Amino acid sequence: MAPDDASSRKHHHRYLPVLVLALVVAAAAAVAGAQQLSSEDYYDGSCPAALLTIRSAVATAVLMDPRMGASLLRLHFHDCFVQGCDASVLLDDDAAAGFTGEKGAGPNAGSLRGFDVIDNVKMLLELLCPQTVSCADILAVAARDAVEQLGGPSWTVPLGRRDATTASASLANSDLPGPTSNLNGLLNAFSNKGLSTTDMVALSGAHTVGRAQCRNCRARIYNDTDIDAFFAAGLRGTCPAQAGSGDGALEPLDETSPDAFDNDYYGNLLSQRGLLHSDQALFGGGGGATDALVRTYASDAGQWGSDFAAAMVRMASIGPLTGTDGEIRVNCRRVN
Repeated sequence: MAPDDASSRKHHHRYLPVLVLALVVAAAAAVAGAQQLSSEDYYDGSCPAALLTIRSAVATAVLMDPRMGASLLRLHFHDCFVQGCDASVLLDDDAAAGFTGEKGAGPNAGSLRGFDVIDNVKMLLELLCPQTVSCADILAVAARDAVEQLGGPSWTVPLGRRDATTASASLANSDLPGPTSNLNGLLNAFSNKGLSTTDMVALSGAHTVGRAQCRNCRARIYNDTDIDAFFAAGLRGTCPAQAGSGDGALEPLDETSPDAFDNDYYGNLLSQRGLLHSDQALFGGGGGATDALVRTYASDAGQWGSDFAAAMVRMASIGPLTGTDGEIRVNCRRVN
């Protein structure tokens, strides 16, 4: 224990105001960060039809192609994990602006979809209320509406994001967790974005919908040992072992109900029927860091839905541009 003499008390009192000031500044910064985005009625005065326009376009797109729901959700995730939720993922390469876009990065090339749906929404909104609704907000709302359209939970989306004027292929390659990620890699990737273990496991349940390419699950179905033998055998029939052969063949991420937003994904993990290595990494059955959460979500769809919705709000609040930062793009594919 430090000596409690007059000298030490004197120094303690000298630095106490500095410590208090530091705590006040930190608290103010935390409050400011929490208030970066506004409520869902952000556009009620400037573009009152904004949310209905997005919802209608998403409903139509998902009705025509149920897989599009998963694609729009993934587009939002891949946006937020690179530079924050700023619609940088939508930008095409722009030599004049001095950047290579994220669309061609390893985790995105040939697999991201839904750009045309966002383009359609933006075109409609530019006709209704020019240069008012950001592409970043469109992505956030479209992801929520897509999940709801597939039978999943809903949540209130904070709004007021602005759009980036740059993009980074290198950050997309480094920050997005890949299909071969192990548990520590996943935990670190989400922690780096301010998301908890619970957030990571809940958000991984987005893989209850959509498909993955053969190239992304090949190593698992031919090399992993924590995989159901019959499940692997069935996948090998459509996903050849040789690279370059059938690379783009699509496999459902949730074989039980690939187009329904339910908790079957977690039940699959309990049976060692996760499609991607990064899926099965969440459950090993030996008391790992996320095993208990997977069991909870497999048995309690309501709990997962609630945790998923809360995690989506937190994810959608990663590093937004607000105020005078960024811009409101007229065309989501290029800077103004």
